[in-house]
Amino acid sequence: MTEATDPRGSFHECVDYWAEKRPAHIALEDTDGTYSYAELAEKSTALAKALIGSGLETGDRIAWLGKNRAIYAVLMVAASRAGLVLAPIGWRLALPEICYILNDTGAKWMLTEPDFAATAMQAKEECAALETVVCMHGCGEVNQNLADWMAAQPSDIELPPTDHENGMLQLYTSGTTGNPKGATLCNRNLFALRKPVEDANFHWNVLDENDKGMVVMPVAHIAGSGYTAMCLHSGITAYFQAEFDPVTVLEAIDKGVTAVFLVPTAIQMMINHPKAAETDFSRLRFMHYGASPMPLALLRQAMDVLGCGFVQHYGMTETTGTFTCLHPEDHDPEGNTRMRSAGLPLPGVEVRIVDTNNADVPTGDVGEIVTRSHANMLGYWKQPEKTAETVDPDGWLHTGDAGYMDEDGYVYIHDRVKDMIISGGENVYPAEVENTLYSHPAVLEAAVIGVPDEKWGEAVKAVVVPRPEHEIDSDEVIAFARESLAVYKVPKSIDVIPEMPRNASGKILRRELRAPYWEGKERQVN
Repeated sequence: MTEATDPRGSFHECVDYWAEKRPAHIALEDTDGTYSYAELAEKSTALAKALIGSGLETGDRIAWLGKNRAIYAVLMVAASRAGLVLAPIGWRLALPEICYILNDTGAKWMLTEPDFAATAMQAKEECAALETVVCMHGCGEVNQNLADWMAAQPSDIELPPTDHENGMLQLYTSGTTGNPKGATLCNRNLFALRKPVEDANFHWNVLDENDKGMVVMPVAHIAGSGYTAMCLHSGITAYFQAEFDPVTVLEAIDKGVTAVFLVPTAIQMMINHPKAAETDFSRLRFMHYGASPMPLALLRQAMDVLGCGFVQHYGMTETTGTFTCLHPEDHDPEGNTRMRSAGLPLPGVEVRIVDTNNADVPTGDVGEIVTRSHANMLGYWKQPEKTAETVDPDGWLHTGDAGYMDEDGYVYIHDRVKDMIISGGENVYPAEVENTLYSHPAVLEAAVIGVPDEKWGEAVKAVVVPRPEHEIDSDEVIAFARESLAVYKVPKSIDVIPEMPRNASGKILRRELRAPYWEGKERQVN
């Protein structure tokens, strides 16, 4: 167990470790200012005591409604100290969605920022358990700002003992059907793999006081909160970017950010922005990417523009983020087989490829990717049946992703099992078709879906966004795809749209693209 060998087994233990080692080093930074590690230790301790002093008890849920802010990280550390569970809420969500999460968690206390204060107070009216809403700064809608609220709470409070196994962070999955599920993570989940990875001495993970990591993916998702955990474990500066904007990200890199995690869509927007041509990328050491497939053509372009090391991460909320990664040395701009993979399992992680009977499939055969490690979630909050569907009795978490493993242990992802298209009895994985379409000079983005077909059951349809100043000739693109794909994989038709529908983490919502074609049908395949 990590806790036995690493004093940095929780958010607050990481902060206390670095507060002793280098107290003046900047831990958190955003447009509001900075916190040194010593200041972060002091502020988070005071906030933890105020939370307990207000009547909250171990295991109670608290919430954050806002963008990426340094104060969110202060709240994370405080929740860890106080034995509370923090549920960050995506700021792009509509009021009913916000209320669903608040009611599902039963959160009693929420911190927000001025831009969302009115929404927070509306939610308070509709969420019986939510007793207190506090604003990080003064604002008209919320009567209490954080500093005043803390000053009004008892300060002579004894904090509970640290329990690395209790829930600490609750992230809501962006499921495309039904209500989202709250994946509950503990400090063990968040930090158990960090020491093994550190001990493996991967050069992309060797960080020091000169490094600055940018937290730009939403903190309501594992990409944002997980990257925050990585920064604090490593004792570097976590620079919080409120939201993704290619200009401000490029400016931050120009000023000294050395590492960042972005989804491929964000990388594409960044490197194609005119400002990229005048940005100094010399201090950017590593670009971490994941959450959706990276087309080879885009990866090559990004490697050429950024000139840094690239690390691909494969994981999900339920695995507390990364469980396999493709190391920089496997990224060859000339292209190689391994660049199509999601890399190797991290130290401390087991990965298997199984069939529908949960039996291992032969090397190279496609099956479902399953994984087991200390990073696997505690479970879905208040949903034991859904938890049992995802994590089997032996602790193997079923990802829902179809893939295979080669003889060297590299994992290759075909697609989400649920997004697989069955056309005439043949399995078609959208990502494979999309990779081909992305290499067409007129195609900026592509999503492949299955639509009803009387003859084949489902037909392959591509939905594409053209590059600026390009037009899409559907027949020509189909002919282009036919050069690289088996006939049954080639799109039968192409729709051209101005932009893709996406969720808050940047993933394309294939369900929205499919919906018009399945309306009124007796059932919807996949």
